Amino acid sequence: MDEETAVELLQRYRRDRQILLDFILSGSLVKKVVMPPGAVTLDDVDLDQVSVDYVLSCIKKGGMLELSEAIRDYHDHTGLPQMNSAGSAGEFFLVTNTESSGSPPRRAPPPIPVSVSIPTPSAPVFAPSPVLPTVSRSESFDSEQVQELTVDDIEDFEYDDDLEEVNSLKISRRNPNDVGDLVLKLPSFATGITDDDLRETAYEILLACAGASGGLIVPSKEKKKEKRSKLMRKLGRSRSENIVSQSQNAPGLVGLLETMRVQMEISEAMDIRTRQGLLNALAGKVGKRMDALLIPLELLSCISRTEFSDKKAYIRWQKRQLNMLAEGLVNHPAVGFGESGRKASEFRILLAKIEESEAFPPSAGEVQRTESLRSLRDIAIPLAERPARGDLTGEVCHWADGYHLNVRLYEKLLLSVFDVLDEGKLTEEVEEILELLKSTWRVLGITETIHYTCYAWILFRQYVITSEQGILRHAIDQLKKIPLKEQRGPQERLHLKSLHVRVDGEEGSRDVSLLQSFLSPIQKWADKQLGDYHLNFAEGSVVMQDIVTVAMIVRRLLLEESDKAVQSSTVSDRDQIELYISSSVKNSFARKLQTVDKSDAIEHPLALLAEEVKMLLKKDSTVFMPILCQRHPNATIVSASLLHKLYGNKLKPFVDGAEHLTEDVVSVFPAADNLEQYILDLIKSACEGENVEIHFRKLIPYQIESISGTVVMRWINSQLGRIIGWVERTLQQERWDPISPQQRHGSSIVEVYRIVEETVDQFFAIKAPMRPMELNALFSGIDNAFQVYANHIVDNLASKDDLIPPLPVLTRYRKEAGIKAFVKKELFDSRLPDQRRSIEINVLTTATLCVQLNTLYYAISQLNKLEDSIWERWTRKKPQDKIYIRKSMDDKSKSSTQKGTFDRSRKDINAAIDRIREFTGTKIIFWDLREPFIENLYKPNVSQSRLEAVIEPLDAELNQLCDIIVEPLRDRVVTSLLQASLEGFLRVLLDGGPSRVFLPSDAKLLEEDLEILKEFFISGGDGLPRGVVENQVARVRLVVKLQGLETRELVEDLRSSSGKLGADNQTLLRILCHRADSEASQFVKKQYKIPKSSA
Repeated sequence: MDEETAVELLQRYRRDRQILLDFILSGSLVKKVVMPPGAVTLDDVDLDQVSVDYVLSCIKKGGMLELSEAIRDYHDHTGLPQMNSAGSAGEFFLVTNTESSGSPPRRAPPPIPVSVSIPTPSAPVFAPSPVLPTVSRSESFDSEQVQELTVDDIEDFEYDDDLEEVNSLKISRRNPNDVGDLVLKLPSFATGITDDDLRETAYEILLACAGASGGLIVPSKEKKKEKRSKLMRKLGRSRSENIVSQSQNAPGLVGLLETMRVQMEISEAMDIRTRQGLLNALAGKVGKRMDALLIPLELLSCISRTEFSDKKAYIRWQKRQLNMLAEGLVNHPAVGFGESGRKASEFRILLAKIEESEAFPPSAGEVQRTESLRSLRDIAIPLAERPARGDLTGEVCHWADGYHLNVRLYEKLLLSVFDVLDEGKLTEEVEEILELLKSTWRVLGITETIHYTCYAWILFRQYVITSEQGILRHAIDQLKKIPLKEQRGPQERLHLKSLHVRVDGEEGSRDVSLLQSFLSPIQKWADKQLGDYHLNFAEGSVVMQDIVTVAMIVRRLLLEESDKAVQSSTVSDRDQIELYISSSVKNSFARKLQTVDKSDAIEHPLALLAEEVKMLLKKDSTVFMPILCQRHPNATIVSASLLHKLYGNKLKPFVDGAEHLTEDVVSVFPAADNLEQYILDLIKSACEGENVEIHFRKLIPYQIESISGTVVMRWINSQLGRIIGWVERTLQQERWDPISPQQRHGSSIVEVYRIVEETVDQFFAIKAPMRPMELNALFSGIDNAFQVYANHIVDNLASKDDLIPPLPVLTRYRKEAGIKAFVKKELFDSRLPDQRRSIEINVLTTATLCVQLNTLYYAISQLNKLEDSIWERWTRKKPQDKIYIRKSMDDKSKSSTQKGTFDRSRKDINAAIDRIREFTGTKIIFWDLREPFIENLYKPNVSQSRLEAVIEPLDAELNQLCDIIVEPLRDRVVTSLLQASLEGFLRVLLDGGPSRVFLPSDAKLLEEDLEILKEFFISGGDGLPRGVVENQVARVRLVVKLQGLETRELVEDLRSSSGKLGADNQTLLRILCHRADSEASQFVKKQYKIPKSSA
């Protein structure tokens, strides 16, 4: 954490501590609060000096709180370090100085009784550390010393309900940016006065100048009883009061001074005390203007110790006034001493006596202070009223207009223009504040040039802190208002010429003028930012444009200010822009070199560097060059030419040493050639056809030729043969076990994709110029490899005919002879596959088939990604047009590469998936469940052999299938099982053999079984969609419906072939053949010559 961030956090903690203490003391947590002597309300108490531990202890005990004891407790523990709150009695802190305390004691310390409880005060969370300083919002960044705040520097609020309003108004504090490089070139003050001292003195000057116009009144104490708390007034108006704010504030100068008090963080107590002191000082001085008073001396004379709540605050206040007198009249006088410093020595002695008087007893101290003040007045008044800058003796009091004290005081006044609610915005009263500040110009010796210079400085510094672009625009406006030498009057030119200080810098000690002190840091900061604009303005080009404007304006002002302006005038704005470009491009190129050196990529560093430089050029031409070209038309050419040279210097040793077509050559040459073509095209477009050849001739060409695609094609052919060998080997080793519960495909496809992707990566790693035919060859080879893979899986499948038993001979019903005839006939007609095919079928279990399906699905899904990846990488890799090559040739070759990709392998893989899922469903029904389903269902009749007997084994098969199959294929595979189940159901109804006979009364039972089968696959919404199942069941439901019709209706429809019943003749014939009815038997015998079942 840097110093500025730590200071701001400390200030925030202090304010939070005050709010919390005021809330606790104003509420009902404390039984009774006893004020210290001299205090009436909490507003008279310095809450920073109240011990938090003492307050919390009183709350716990439930007793009354004496604030005088709390203050004493705070000061008693000020010199002690922070406690660790561990409660350990064995730890202690050494307060004495070990070097001056002599030898340590020889005897051991007395033991501490275990029963005694040693209270260990906890470290206050929000209490400011006694070692760290507390600073105000308005502190400058070059400040080196700070002072502790007292009761007169803060304001407390009186109402508890103000807390919520405060929290709702305050905007989250900004994270301040690093401003270490933005420091005024001004020396520090010998007396060590701080920014708080300057701020408070600046406010006293403002009051005196306001009093000169009769606008100074002492506000009544009753104003503290307003309904709005003082903290709310300090924060300013709320967001909802913007429109009516003018009517609520006090009118005219009185209200504006109150606003300034809040903006400058001056306490009401200090405000009232200063106003009263100035009015008392003016009493009896007829014809004397208030702004002509020697303000520190008059305040020292008119304000007594009794007006402060504690001695510490008074001592600090007196010290500030004495230091201001020393700085204004001795160290930085507007008019120098003419008596060899004798009066200066006397002046310092008197200041020291006044300060020492506080150490004496009250009576003696007051006598020495009074005498010293009288003597000091005799010396100081004549010194301050000496004429300067053309005024008369006594007309102006020259105590605060010596350089550089005056500009530091004026800087504190100008800081009040920022909104206390949002430091990135100006307050609404900014115009009125600036007009009021003009009244201080007489006292501070401020001219128009000094004002605009100081105002531009504080605006620009605030921009650096807040990054608020609106503030930057205001700063630019003020910089433009700073008049040039010829625009200044003769008296102001002489005055400004005398304003210089001697500062120590990197180049030694030298004299620095006012403009150099304030504008040189701005120029240095802007030059540093623009000297690496690639890094500092990576996100915002608008900000960069404003910073360029600042740099050019400041540069013009400083060149005019310098004694070497004539010699330096040869450096034009265009030359300065070229310096920015050269510096930033070199810095950015160096970072690119570091990035490439740290890269783990397999490509050659020079190839990576070429890509990095190309990206840099793209950003340069689109983001930065439009800004720089406004001041240098050829900025793009300067940037591109410099990068061409920088990369060429790195490339030349590699080109000189390249003798063979190695991998490095294939990688580096095309990348470098591509970069050079891009640079040439960029320069051509920037020249707009004018003087192109002149700029080209300034470049040293890389002399890189295109690499032939023959080597690439030879490599592709060898790799594709390697892929086919890997496919065959992985399939031979495949056991069709899932890789894991999450990856339910086989390992062979992973290996195939690994070798394919490795080949693709190697293909695109070859950066040699390629023709479209190389890409087509790669696509064709990979396409062929996946075709081989899919076809190999399908070739190992058994035939579907091997799974389905042959249809029994169609016979007609014979009473009392059905079963015997069926048994004989079925034994005779059933033809089973041979033993070898049966083994092959049994090896292809449901789990194996599911893994194969998952594997093929993985293959086709990853195939799409592979294709997209190849095309995307080819699009990035495809050769760019050279400047002198016609684009029509490339367009023709581009269209030829879009003819084919992986369409053949997609077709084969989809066909393989359909083949295997149909095989799976058929195998489960007609092979695995052949006995319960195909052979035994509805034997000897429907009522004795229902479908419930088949559901259980079918459910087991379905569960096994769903456990393994991937989700995208689940419905497709289960649909195949549904289709096979319905085919088996129809097989039983229509081709069940002589042993299966049906009556019309069985139709109701068959309908129930069909409904059971349908709901089984729907599974209450967890299975297949109801619409899909209904469509599949429809054709079976028709057959079940026909089973319930009378024989006469079936016979009539079959005779007429009318199709009224919705079935074909073969279906009707098979129903009649299995009808346990003599009429049906006679009809099929007579019409179709169907033999009896005993035949």
